[in-house]
Amino acid sequence: MQQGKLDEAIAELQTVEARDPAAKGLALEMGTAYYKKSDFPKAIEYLKKATAADSANAEAIQLLGLSYYLGGHPADAIPLLEKVQGWYPRANVDASYILGICYIQTKDYAQARKAFGKMFDVPPDSAASYLFTARMLLRQEYDPVAEEYAQKAAALDPKLPLVHFLLGELYLYKSRVPEAIAEFQKELAINPGHAATYYKLADAYSRVQKFEDAERLLQRSIWLDATSTGPYILMGKVLEKKGEFDLAVRALQRAVTMDPNNPTTHHLLGQAYRDMGKKEEAESELKLAEELQTTQNPR
Repeated sequence: MQQGKLDEAIAELQTVEARDPAAKGLALEMGTAYYKKSDFPKAIEYLKKATAADSANAEAIQLLGLSYYLGGHPADAIPLLEKVQGWYPRANVDASYILGICYIQTKDYAQARKAFGKMFDVPPDSAASYLFTARMLLRQEYDPVAEEYAQKAAALDPKLPLVHFLLGELYLYKSRVPEAIAEFQKELAINPGHAATYYKLADAYSRVQKFEDAERLLQRSIWLDATSTGPYILMGKVLEKKGEFDLAVRALQRAVTMDPNNPTTHHLLGQAYRDMGKKEEAESELKLAEELQTTQNPR
């Protein structure tokens, strides 16, 4: 099982089961093997036996809870995961995080907030707890509740770093560009060294064709963090819109060096070459972009 040979492990365990169905620890090992194989109905069947045989076995309880969650039954997972909020290596995930997600999926947002507050060692009614929960809600695509929780965090502590950034991201995702710009500006007023805010604000400005402002902000983002490809890609796009093709190519080539397998970068590079009249380079880049897109999204 440790070598990832799960079918062989299950076959060995079935041999033991045929000889001695009640062998001590067998149900937990079978449940674990099926859990690792992502066969959650089978995992549940065996892990229920394991917990019935030993109601104090925290590892079996946790794996059963996780199997319910991963099998699409968050309500069944909650009472089990509430019992054991630690983390067992065999689970390969943090059960505290999954418990919070289960609460979100069952729309018990107050309990989710408590779970995430506990995870991050902050009081459940604090601005930080609302912010963490808003981030998780946004990740799970519960956008209206995420907005409500982020606004609550901002109301509790208007100077909490990253709360206005999150609201800005949410508004940008919803194409509510003026609201996004206002939130990113608020973030920069309290968190002026945050590279990602300059990048996202530049993105918002580029959407309303304020390319000069976008370029200025992207340069700041890159000065603060030269390891992220996003600002270089957007810089290439902005410079191309401004007709500064040589500079656009330079920015996009830098992004390609950092991440050669991003189809978007190659596509933009192809467009820039085409605008410059470099037909062969354009065709080469556009073809590569298409190949990468096909490889990464075969459907």
